[in-house]
Amino acid sequence: MSNQGFVNQNIKPLNTKRNEKGNLEISGCDVVELAKKYSTPLYVMDEATLTKMANDYKEAFSKYENVKMTFASKALMTSSIAKIFHNLGFGFDVVSMGEIYTLLNSGIDLSKVSFNGNNKSLEEIAFAIDNNIDHFSVDNFYELEKLNLIAKEKNKIQKIHLRITPGIECHTHEYIKTGQSDSKFGFDLNQINDAIELIKNEYKNLELVGLHAHIGSQIFETSVYFDEVKILLSEIKRIKDKFNLELNEINLGGGLGVTYTKEDNPPSVYEIADTIINSIEIHTKEFNLKKPVLYIEPGRSLVCSAGFSLYTIGSQKNIEGVRKYVAIDGGMADNPRPSMYQAKYFAEIANAKEKDDFEKVTVAGKFCESGDILIKDIELNSPKSGDILCVYDTGAYCYSMSSNYNNILKPAMVLINNGVSDVIVKRQTLEQLVQNDVIIDRLK
Repeated sequence: MSNQGFVNQNIKPLNTKRNEKGNLEISGCDVVELAKKYSTPLYVMDEATLTKMANDYKEAFSKYENVKMTFASKALMTSSIAKIFHNLGFGFDVVSMGEIYTLLNSGIDLSKVSFNGNNKSLEEIAFAIDNNIDHFSVDNFYELEKLNLIAKEKNKIQKIHLRITPGIECHTHEYIKTGQSDSKFGFDLNQINDAIELIKNEYKNLELVGLHAHIGSQIFETSVYFDEVKILLSEIKRIKDKFNLELNEINLGGGLGVTYTKEDNPPSVYEIADTIINSIEIHTKEFNLKKPVLYIEPGRSLVCSAGFSLYTIGSQKNIEGVRKYVAIDGGMADNPRPSMYQAKYFAEIANAKEKDDFEKVTVAGKFCESGDILIKDIELNSPKSGDILCVYDTGAYCYSMSSNYNNILKPAMVLINNGVSDVIVKRQTLEQLVQNDVIIDRLK
């Protein structure tokens, strides 16, 4: 497995190698020693890889005069991860009050934060306004009405984008498509006029400044970004002509794919940046528009390749002529993506082996579900009970989608950098597992 190319095209984090002991070493940290020190299952994030990807984004879009980078927090939101991106100059795209609270609790204000989501609660809307969020990406007529009402009650003018469904379908999993017409997200293009009429004539506490579209996730095509820009700018042109209102901000979302297995071949961030900037140049001239403020909100591509998960191999089951199962001490509760999306991963034995003796096995989790299969039919070097399995590219949507299924404790998360490791999320305890349970009096 090569460790060359751009970060989102790497399966492994930067600076991954075998050390003199024969163990995997990442960013100067012996992976087997990490497993011993912090126990497994364990999420690990490599700060160097994460920082490199963030800087690649900034460099790739530096040719555009006015660009704002916002991390799509749903991919991975912890206090330390938020601080890293904040220190790198990123804003945040949030989708819940919990994500907002995490930022505030980390000492990060909301001046560079966009609030997205298709069904924000009244409590969430009020909380965001009270904490001076920069803008809402408004998803539907219900939200328009409630947002204006709450802003009026608080005597505030709230800046907004309208999220639209541009009708673009990407070649990605059905559940992570968001830009096609048949989607729960956003206004259809034929609803935009009615929304703007309401904002201009009734919703006086809303200030419309831009349009937002998100076309999906794990995208391997560049042309869809060219088309997305064209659709947004043509809509801005139409709005300008019809309503004498020129919007000056566009949010293209994120969605850049990453390499989970050697079969994946996503474009680099530099390729999509060139496509987007070129489309803006062409279509602002075609439509006689000013160049807008450009929002980009990457999530997966920023954190995925920086993350890996460590497990300890336990039981094994060999079904002659069928397959061999190798069970780990985690599975679908700490990484639900294979069960949900049929997601594929690459893994290898982290501890040293005396010789190469690879065999095809299926890595199964420990949860009481037949579908709890982490990796099907992978070649591993002589897997034995007690070995440490390193699964790559788990930085996105593993911790953030984790659960307590079977009442199993959530893993810790460790941040590594230049030979140093630190816990950034503590391992859940049994006491914490039941701390919100209540035994009512009549059951005592």
